[in-house]
Amino acid sequence: MVSGNLLYRRKRSWRADEFVSRSTLQLLDFDDGSPPEHAWRRKLSSHANRLKEFNVTFREAIRMMKLGLRLWSYIREEASHGRKAPIDPFTREGNKPSASQGVPLGGMGSGSISRGFRGEFKHWQITPGSCEMSPVMANQFSIFVTRGGTKKYASVLSPGQLDGLKKSTDDGISSWDWKLKGDRSTYHALFPRAWTVYDGEPDPELKVSCRQISPFIPHDYQESSLPTSVFVYTLVNTGKERAKVSLLMTWANSIGGLSHHSGDHVNEPFVGKNGVSGVLLHHKTANNNPPVTFAIAACENQNVNVTVLPVFGLSGESSVTARGMWGTMVQDGSFDQDNLNTGPSMPSLLGDTVCAAVSASTWVEPHGRCAVVFALAWSSPQVKFKKGSTYYRRYTKFYGTSPRSAVNLVEDALMKYKHWEEEIDKWQTPVLQDERLPEWYKITLFNELYFLVAGGTVWIDSGSLVSDADNKSNPEESNLSHEIDDKENVGKFLYLEGIEYFMWCTYDSCFAGR
Repeated sequence: MVSGNLLYRRKRSWRADEFVSRSTLQLLDFDDGSPPEHAWRRKLSSHANRLKEFNVTFREAIRMMKLGLRLWSYIREEASHGRKAPIDPFTREGNKPSASQGVPLGGMGSGSISRGFRGEFKHWQITPGSCEMSPVMANQFSIFVTRGGTKKYASVLSPGQLDGLKKSTDDGISSWDWKLKGDRSTYHALFPRAWTVYDGEPDPELKVSCRQISPFIPHDYQESSLPTSVFVYTLVNTGKERAKVSLLMTWANSIGGLSHHSGDHVNEPFVGKNGVSGVLLHHKTANNNPPVTFAIAACENQNVNVTVLPVFGLSGESSVTARGMWGTMVQDGSFDQDNLNTGPSMPSLLGDTVCAAVSASTWVEPHGRCAVVFALAWSSPQVKFKKGSTYYRRYTKFYGTSPRSAVNLVEDALMKYKHWEEEIDKWQTPVLQDERLPEWYKITLFNELYFLVAGGTVWIDSGSLVSDADNKSNPEESNLSHEIDDKENVGKFLYLEGIEYFMWCTYDSCFAGR
């Protein structure tokens, strides 16, 4: 299993109106902006607790000492031959299991990115058998509010004092306004959706709900394979003044860890269909792994204006720094419209970090409401195992193998997310309304399905072997080579036993003793 329960709480989940005022819930009950009655909840100001269940007692350590020494010797022997042992629990001491996660992004088997309840994007599993636990701190949503030309509010929509932030005098993300305390903001999780409600933060007269939606739909084997998620911001202005609200999505050209330093990464603005525009981030992975292309986008309409900044950097050497980007947003709430026509950027240099930003601006009238929608997608068409075999992921059956399919993914996500929610409601409502079932069971039943997305899962199209067919005899891919009756053409699905145990489809572990 992955490290720790994703959504862990010993106590019951508090009702929504115990975390958010009833008046705020009523105001946000527009376009599904209000969180559900049954959900796992946390204040953004709370901190992740280490899970005591994963600690080893002194007595247990003594009993396991011989096994530990044998395992340690085996790991060192494999390392001396340039190999990585499939079982290596010793390297995870710095990332002990904690209740810090949230609902992961995307569908099944197409690589996954998790999002913590405090808003950070982390737990990167784009490359099979590899998991980067640490968050990429440049990946954030932020808000900028102006009222009457005198009142201004600006903040990253995640609490400050996070790991990875340096002094505020540099040109990186530390120069941004990390003003959110989080004591009036709450996270609500009911997989595959999550709601973050900002009840008067940072603007006391603005209620904000961010709804995260992924296409995880029973019996829909197409939509459920898509590597994309949508973020719907519901805005309610409770003040007497008209408010200009700009929401900002920033994203680093990275797949976690130090991959952004490897160089040759390219960012490219795009204009899609139906008012969708954004930035493609073409990431050249290390160690000869298949490349990944991210797309971040927002949907423009008569009420919402979308602009982009294709490239900014985290150091003073960049032509546009993170500090400069933030200053532009504070002053104008948007970027130059001509940025959409700049074309691909120059490849990044070794050691540099290149990021992109998408801004969506709107006016919210006094006591008015508005919705702003963003989308994220990643195109990683090939999945390559460590011994060489390469397959196409399941979603490529519908979107092809081009890196630019990320554009089509975000376009469709922004057009289809309401249909996804209708199907999710049809699936979940009968269970959630069943009074015979206790609340903890309802919440757990849905939230524990996170493993099908964030459990290092791989879903390939049947017969999609890219490399030499002889490589299918490799032990790590043996589960893929099994002949199966695929009448419905749903492909083949694998899951990883755990981050510390790189073994695929160990069904004996799942069903032992059941």
